[in-house]
Amino acid sequence: MLAGRSVLSVISYWEVMLKSTKGRLDAGDPRIWWQTALEHLNAMPLTLRPEHIDALQGLPDYHRDPFDRMLIAQALAEGLTLVSADRDMARYKAAGLKVVR
Repeated sequence: MLAGRSVLSVISYWEVMLKSTKGRLDAGDPRIWWQTALEHLNAMPLTLRPEHIDALQGLPDYHRDPFDRMLIAQALAEGLTLVSADRDMARYKAAGLKVVR
């Protein structure tokens, strides 16, 4: 279903919304950020589903950030390659995560 498609997780939207609301991220209006990001990446939104939550079970605890852990779980559950500048993400390769930095 998602093979060959670019996706942007609603988890990223949630994190941008929270950080913007708390003044920890200057992304302008997060709603506009979300729509612009989808358009610029030519991506479809990836919603949160029970299979993604299931993928958290047994996931190594290398990363304490709950947003990042959920993005990792989504990528694993969907067989997606995760694009991230976070160096810690590469530690999950042993769990089957494909990461591009």
